[in-house]
Amino acid sequence: MIPVPEKRVAEFENMGFGMFIHFGLYSQMGQGEWIKHFKNIEDEEYNKLFETFSADKFDAEEIVDIAKAAGMKYITLTSRHHEGFSLYDTKGLSDFDAPHAPCCRRDLIKEFVDACHKGGIVPMLYHTTLDWHVKEFNTDFPAYLKYLRDSVEVLCRNYGRIGGFWFDGNWSKPGEDWREDELYAVIRKYQPDAIIVNNTGLEARGKLGDPEIDSVTYEQGRPEPMNRDGMSKYIAAEMCYTVNDHWGYAADDINYKSPAELIETLCACRKIGANLLLNIGPMGDGSIVPIQKDLLHCIGKWISRCGECIYEAKPCDIKGEGKDFALRDGKKAYLFMHGLTPQNAGRRFTGVSYKVKRVRCTDSGEEPDFKNENGTLTVAAPPFPYGASYPVRVAEVELE
Repeated sequence: MIPVPEKRVAEFENMGFGMFIHFGLYSQMGQGEWIKHFKNIEDEEYNKLFETFSADKFDAEEIVDIAKAAGMKYITLTSRHHEGFSLYDTKGLSDFDAPHAPCCRRDLIKEFVDACHKGGIVPMLYHTTLDWHVKEFNTDFPAYLKYLRDSVEVLCRNYGRIGGFWFDGNWSKPGEDWREDELYAVIRKYQPDAIIVNNTGLEARGKLGDPEIDSVTYEQGRPEPMNRDGMSKYIAAEMCYTVNDHWGYAADDINYKSPAELIETLCACRKIGANLLLNIGPMGDGSIVPIQKDLLHCIGKWISRCGECIYEAKPCDIKGEGKDFALRDGKKAYLFMHGLTPQNAGRRFTGVSYKVKRVRCTDSGEEPDFKNENGTLTVAAPPFPYGASYPVRVAEVELE
């Protein structure tokens, strides 16, 4: 038997599409978030970035507006990444944070959460569990874990409602006891409705972790259908993905994915009921890279024409051919048709056990010819009108 999802998990699944943001000291170097590690930069040299960090163009309200225009329902921002620098006021736990940075003196997490609440976006917070800055991480692990828990408690108690916490780094010490139950108990005490995620990394995509986890992760890889039969609780799934090859800003990374690939990836996630968390990396001053903004604009345009159903429509028994698939929401089904051309317009779906009343293209309102017999629905999708082209076309099907 498949368990019924808890309210917070059901709401998380219905959001469907979120923005991931990696921003920290490393953003100033423009070489990715792992640059300290890969170039073996000594602490004394790396920490000079603290002195120049200003974030003077970090505009939380603009970020919320960009996310909303892209059709995103939540944003996950790095409150602290592996470098150990926090974007929030750690309340005396450390001076290595944005409010103490001499050129910044701002609590960026407060600005972010407030902007999300104002704009109707759910704020979520990434928090590293791996820390290159705190010496106790390697010398006194229990003391480090207390510092980690205290840091998360600060976030839980001082910023209003947080939609979720996204942890990353346990894979760095696979043999250690991370005392996850104690960390998650802090969240359940102060933010009981928050989603808890702990990234299992590239080598363990989709792996189930601690019983308190609400969603598994698929880092940089499309998720597989989950078998939830017999689970003790319903677990969601989320794919995290970058618009190019890095999480943090990398000035020389021009290997951007196309809007078509990103839209198809979003569709592939929703096909199995998983969320897509799509990452951008602001520049060192906090401003959004223009091409990243443009890519999100393209996705938002597709959602406004074709994809509103991606949020609450669910996987169903209707099956397409190739990449094609269907979602269902009550008496309506939605056919996702990839790569339509005038020469390749006929699409076939099986498992249609209800009588079909009408088929309508969501982008144009056109009602294509269709045939529905013996559980098979064949749709003759019309060509796109001149001046329009979408990588995935959606047709709404009214069922009796």
